[in-house]
Amino acid sequence: MISTSAVPQPDTASGPQRPALPMSLLRTLRRGLDRVPPRVLAWSIAALFAVLYSAMSIRRHERMLSAGYDLGIFEEEIRAYAHFRAPIVALKGPGYNILGDHFSPILALLGPVYRVFPSPLTLLVAQAVLMSLACVPLALWAHRVRGPLAALVVGCGVGASWGIVKAASFDFHEVAVAVPLIAFSATALGNRRWTAAALWALPLVLVKEDLGLTAAVVGGYIAWFGRAEGRRTRLLGIGLAVFGTVASSVEMLVILPAMNPHDGYAYLAQMPGAGAGHGGAAHQLLHALLHLGWPPVKWLLLLMLLLPSAFAGLRSPLTLLCLPTLAWRLLSDNPHYWGVSYHYSAVLMPVVFAGLVDAIRPERGGLRGRPPLTRRQVRRVLAGSAAFTAITIPVYPLHEPLSPSVWTESAHVRAARQILALIPSGTTVASSNHLAAQLTDRTTVSLVCAPVLPGQPLPQWVVSDTTDPTHVPCEPALSARLVAQYRADGYRTVADRDGIVLLQRPS
Repeated sequence: MISTSAVPQPDTASGPQRPALPMSLLRTLRRGLDRVPPRVLAWSIAALFAVLYSAMSIRRHERMLSAGYDLGIFEEEIRAYAHFRAPIVALKGPGYNILGDHFSPILALLGPVYRVFPSPLTLLVAQAVLMSLACVPLALWAHRVRGPLAALVVGCGVGASWGIVKAASFDFHEVAVAVPLIAFSATALGNRRWTAAALWALPLVLVKEDLGLTAAVVGGYIAWFGRAEGRRTRLLGIGLAVFGTVASSVEMLVILPAMNPHDGYAYLAQMPGAGAGHGGAAHQLLHALLHLGWPPVKWLLLLMLLLPSAFAGLRSPLTLLCLPTLAWRLLSDNPHYWGVSYHYSAVLMPVVFAGLVDAIRPERGGLRGRPPLTRRQVRRVLAGSAAFTAITIPVYPLHEPLSPSVWTESAHVRAARQILALIPSGTTVASSNHLAAQLTDRTTVSLVCAPVLPGQPLPQWVVSDTTDPTHVPCEPALSARLVAQYRADGYRTVADRDGIVLLQRPS
């Protein structure tokens, strides 16, 4: 007689059995990834997103969704660098030196590339490549920490992160240079390569005036977490912290006001305590602190920064690198800084994923001596991160290159192209916002809503699109009034079709 105890019995105590298919797919994926060298995997992810960013931004430009503010501004700046001229940007105003708006001299490095390929597409492709590079160090670090599947989740998470995708789809901005610098610096910090972290952070002071404070936090991190490694490491960290703080202070309080036509730092007035009245600086600062978490859109921003790491990033001190950018955004009275639109969050995405990788390290404990995450917890964190990435892809414009409608051209865009082709290269043009970005590679462009100052020459051409949806920087009523004034001054109507008006100055 055979004992029933010797026969394997189905395990029903734990409830219904889970389907084996998802696990088998994961094992198959893991085995396939195991055959791919880590560097090949990381660089392949970066190349994929460079292509996607390029296709997305180029197609948006071809559909005339880019604008003078901001693609046209940066093209006029880099075009000046390419011809060894001061970065005078007519779109910001007559004789306006853009270094008086934001301190970003590092963009001069794009001048030689633009000289060879003089097109706004050059800026868009350069931005795509730069921001995609952030995938490389973080994916390689995740591979060393938890293997190829983690590298895939982190690399694709960075590439598809809402902050970077939003920036890649919104014209061109100087922060594109900061994104890979921060990614490499944060990765070096997590691996305790203090000198490399400092060297990657150092150029941030040339990208934008506030990023010196991020470099300063990198220095503080080195000084604190590297203090056991000797006096040299402490001095390195302290030196970088002091340098970053001083650099940002000098840029904001000395260089920018000196270069600005209005003799001041244009964005300082948006900070608490910058203006007079209403109780003075102390009252304004207290008011800003009391409203640090209000309106609720600020909490949405914080939630969107925590979800990519499934909240595990809170276990990592690397997340502290977000503080300078978050501080000026949440304390500012400019509502555009509070939300999840535009390009302001791009520099935070590498920090968010660096915190994720740091948190899932086998040797990384949590706050207050909590033990490291278990294998099961790590799987849950990576699954949560991957799920958030998948959910946000349809929300943000990374999916646009896969939509057939994106590759069609409207009758309005065709009409605009035909009208803009009538404007000769090398001339001066007053243009509405979205048409301006189509002209800055071959003409000198100012805004149609900007009145011509006494002593300034009138533009040779005026082109205005009454269907332009933007109200900043040009109010439609003001643009219409100035176009009427140009006509009254004798400008001849060359074309008037589909809401687009082209005028030529009388000879």
